[in-house]
Amino acid sequence: MDETIDRLGAARFREDPIAGRKYSRATSIISSAYKRHGAILQRALLERLKDCARLRVWTEDDFKLSHESLRQVRVAERLDSLLQAQLPYGDRERSVRVDILVFDEARHSINAYNVKRGNGSYDGGKRRIIHEELVRTQMLLSDYGRGIGFVSETSHAHIIFYYGLLSLPPPLAISGDDLDEHFQFPVREAIEFVNAYFVARLSALIEQED
Repeated sequence: MDETIDRLGAARFREDPIAGRKYSRATSIISSAYKRHGAILQRALLERLKDCARLRVWTEDDFKLSHESLRQVRVAERLDSLLQAQLPYGDRERSVRVDILVFDEARHSINAYNVKRGNGSYDGGKRRIIHEELVRTQMLLSDYGRGIGFVSETSHAHIIFYYGLLSLPPPLAISGDDLDEHFQFPVREAIEFVNAYFVARLSALIEQED
């Protein structure tokens, strides 16, 4: 996180004619901080979940979405009707990043999570894309886990909208307020500790003379 702050401070900015140098710099820093904050939330949650003994936690940068999963979402009248479907994993129409994967040894479950700030809304087209990717991920998740040695009884894909503006309906979407209950493990306090540090460093950077 300190590296993120250092990069924000070192970034070049264009002075706006009506804002002047001070406020143009502050606006540039804040705008860049918004874009990086989602990754900070994701990392904070990932590291906190690793503290739970019953969970196996990792990230997948190359989760393969199959041609068959694409065909099924294209012909489905309702995407949620596909959430019980399970497809074989391995074929690649394209790949997506999954921010956090969790195998719960006590519940025999494997879940996939992408983490977003959730402090703004998406347009209809973007929501549709997010929804389709989530459903396709869920259809393939069980067999993906089996292929790496995690045999599960249940599998679910979720998007965490940390600040509570849900662009998809529950249970696909999870608010930050519900994370402790969802994981049955306290994570929110640890994330807020990281947030507080980020805010303090960011505030100091903005007040710092350029």
